[in-house]
Amino acid sequence: MDEIALAAAALYVIVLLRAGGTFAVGWLAGAGARRSRFAERTSSAKFRRAERAIQRWGAPVVAVSFLTVGFQTAANFLAGSMRMPLSRYLPALFVGGAAWALIYATAGFGILKGLGRLFAEQTALGVAGVVVLLLAVGGVLLYRRRRAVRMGETPDAVVIDEAAVPSAGDAASDKS
Repeated sequence: MDEIALAAAALYVIVLLRAGGTFAVGWLAGAGARRSRFAERTSSAKFRRAERAIQRWGAPVVAVSFLTVGFQTAANFLAGSMRMPLSRYLPALFVGGAAWALIYATAGFGILKGLGRLFAEQTALGVAGVVVLLLAVGGVLLYRRRRAVRMGETPDAVVIDEAAVPSAGDAASDKS
């Protein structure tokens, strides 16, 4: 039990520093981020979704964001860039961070112990499990990328500078 408490305390400090730092960067960046070279990141679908949720629900969104994957950083950054008052942000940070630290400490230790036992007793099954997990993650990423292309969206990881892509008319004018 002591190792779980120690891990939870360490994770709590880590999440307070990381999320608080993200909030501070957002606070300092403010509206200037939308006019800088980071504009494409702050206008991605993930950030727009987080911004709408924060505008509508406020601090509870920040607290609940700690229970999600991929939404937490966007929520903290946008709470800062939208200048959420510290009197509303800090309680959400403390509650959400505590939930995150407890979940990761307890579930994390359980998963690590289970994996350690699996690899020690049945190495081939452990390796097969890791391979299946990696294939599943790769399949999900591939599916999301293809779906985004089909729907006419640019995937988050790919940024296309339209000014650098010549159109068909440009190629024809170069031949003259």
